[in-house]
Amino acid sequence: MGEQPVLRTERLILRPFAASDAADVQRLAGEWDIADTTLNIPHPYEDGMAEQWIATHRPRFEEGRLCNFAVTLRASGDLAGAIGLVITRRFDHAELGYWIGKPYWGKGFCTEAARAVIDYGFAHLGLHRIHASYFARNPASGSIMKNLGMKQEGVLRGHVKKWGKYEDLILYAILREEWQRPKQARP
Repeated sequence: MGEQPVLRTERLILRPFAASDAADVQRLAGEWDIADTTLNIPHPYEDGMAEQWIATHRPRFEEGRLCNFAVTLRASGDLAGAIGLVITRRFDHAELGYWIGKPYWGKGFCTEAARAVIDYGFAHLGLHRIHASYFARNPASGSIMKNLGMKQEGVLRGHVKKWGKYEDLILYAILREEWQRPKQARP
């Protein structure tokens, strides 16, 4: 697949993670509120976990299975979060996942980053479908998916378990032809 690209938006630079991002990842993703509303982020976020996570990105990108980006602010270069696609080449689809650090909540950074990643997925990875899910108790994540023009496809009741509690997942998706419609024609 070559080198993972750098994506630029009005306020953000989405780039591959570097080992030097580990301390910021641990600090931001280690917040209880981040871990509480994401399936795969642990709490506490212990030393070494960020380094291990970052080390998986390049090999999985080269295998065509993963494309993770560090969400950084254009103005300062500060790390604000992570966004990526877990790719299933057999079906030409991917799952969109993201987290944004608490200091950056409510500023539209996640929606801005997701638009760029979805564009990349459809235009450069040749994907047909991009889907995402969120815990039913985290409606802010659902708002992002709606703002992207994704459609709700269902609810998986009690589908996953986080810290001993079963969670409902709300499923959203968008197809390439829906994404390529002019913005005013999108749902």
